[in-house]
Amino acid sequence: MKIDVIRHLAFEDLGAFESLLVQRATALRILDAGIDDIAALDPRAADLTIVLGGPIGAYDDARYPFLRDETALLAARLAADRAVLGICLGAQLLARAAGAKVAPMGVKEIGFAPVALTQAGQRSCLAPLGAAPATLHWHGDMFELPKGAVHLASTAVCANQAFALGRRSIGLQFHPEAGGPGFERWLIGHAGELAAERIDPRALRRQAAELGPALARKAEAILAGYLAAI
Repeated sequence: MKIDVIRHLAFEDLGAFESLLVQRATALRILDAGIDDIAALDPRAADLTIVLGGPIGAYDDARYPFLRDETALLAARLAADRAVLGICLGAQLLARAAGAKVAPMGVKEIGFAPVALTQAGQRSCLAPLGAAPATLHWHGDMFELPKGAVHLASTAVCANQAFALGRRSIGLQFHPEAGGPGFERWLIGHAGELAAERIDPRALRRQAAELGPALARKAEAILAGYLAAI
C-alpha cells in the first residue's frame, strides 16, 4: 500500500497511527504543506492519502495559498474514489473538497473529552470509541456535513465530529492519534493558544499521562478497522 501523509506542523504527526502504517505501507511518504509541491501530486497514485491537523482555517487560502492545492487534490481523489483520511484540519479540507462549508464555531474545544458515536459510527471503524469514548480535541472550527456524507460522531460543543464519504474516505475532527509520547510538543507548540484560552498545560499533561496507553490502543484499533474497510 502506497501512503502519502500531508503534514502542516512537525509535531502534529502520525502519533499512535505510525507503527501500524509503517507495517502496512510498501511506501510511506511524508509531505510538508507549504514546502512540498502538493499541486504536483498525481491524485490517483497513492492508495491512501492522510491529511493531518494544523492551526489554520481550511477556508484561509487567501493567506495560505497551498490550501487550494490540498483542497484540489482531495477533490480529485474523491472523484476518483481514492481513499482519504482527514484529521482535524485534514477533515475540514476533506469536507470543503466535497463542497461543504467550514467556519469558526465561536468557541475552542481543547482537551481530552468523550465523543458520542451515532448508530452509523458504532458500526464504523470508530467503534472502539463506544466503550471508551475519551479522545483529544483541539480545534475552533467546524465543518458542515458534505452532501451524501454519513454522520459518525458528535460532542456537546461540536455537532459534527466525524463523517464518512463512501467506503474509502473519512474525516475526523478529533485527534485519535494524539496524546501519547510526543504530546509535550503539542503543549509547547500551542503555548500561545493555551494561554489565550486560559488552559493550564499541566492539567493536559496529567491527562495525557493517565490516558496515553488507552488512547494508543484505541488509535491502532480505529486505524486497523479503517484500513480493513478500504
